[in-house]
Amino acid sequence: MVTRRDFLNGALWGGVALAMGLPGPARAGEPAALRSRAIPASGETLPVIGAGTSGSFVADIGGDKYQRLKEVMKIFFDSGATVFDTSPNYGGADRVLGALLEEGGWRDQCFLATKIAADSRAAAERQWTQSLAALRTDHVELLQVHNLRHWKTQLPYARELKEQGKTKYVGVTHYLERGLDEMAAILRREPLDFIQINYSVNAPEAAKEVLPLARDKGVAVLINRAFDDGSLFAATKGRPLPGWAAEVGAESWAQLFLKFAISHPAVTAVIPATSKPAHQRDNLQAGRGALLSEARQRELMAMDW
Repeated sequence: MVTRRDFLNGALWGGVALAMGLPGPARAGEPAALRSRAIPASGETLPVIGAGTSGSFVADIGGDKYQRLKEVMKIFFDSGATVFDTSPNYGGADRVLGALLEEGGWRDQCFLATKIAADSRAAAERQWTQSLAALRTDHVELLQVHNLRHWKTQLPYARELKEQGKTKYVGVTHYLERGLDEMAAILRREPLDFIQINYSVNAPEAAKEVLPLARDKGVAVLINRAFDDGSLFAATKGRPLPGWAAEVGAESWAQLFLKFAISHPAVTAVIPATSKPAHQRDNLQAGRGALLSEARQRELMAMDW
């Protein structure tokens, strides 16, 4: 059993085309393409494995961690992945991400998502100006209202920026179960391009109402906290993978947890954060090969986490 720590760059990259969004066949010796899903609002496709920046991208520009993050991003973009999610209140992570995108020449490859995290319209306007400067860009692909914070004020502002061509898509986010009821209410009454929510094997509540509602409304979904902030790795330390993991090409618990998220048909992409190159390769592998059946998803949820 290959653990997350032991996952090697030379892992098998094969995959069987079993579901929608299947990747095309790989050339000999090359990894299979990442599975992709369409954004309902436009039909634009996104690779199902993206990346977050909370915690992992807090670094000194030019320092050792920064150089390691540059390798993480090269692995990410070389794989064909595109979605990077950040926020102005992630301890300067957006500033580091912006510097790396510029230094690596990756901005045009990146589907860049950030957030409004402000308590007034005036504060949001100041924050937006600062965000563009930090990210070293004049636009983003997705602008989200962070954790539903003053969404009745900030969502209209985000829509104004969309009309101005400063963002292609708008949405709202939350990261805890307590936000799901309000998220469902917003989905019912407001036109959205995206939502972002938590969904994992030990916190699958979003599948009860929010994910089906998003699918019915034609709203794309980003998934955060698929590893429950790392607690799932503590719970699986020393535990072998289920025998059926090989059926879906999963060689680590991380891959199973990510495949669980993207196996829900409403999910567009999952955005795990990491500052470690080996973990980035591991995460990306989850976007290749077969997905989990409903029976396998239920089996994972039934485990003692």
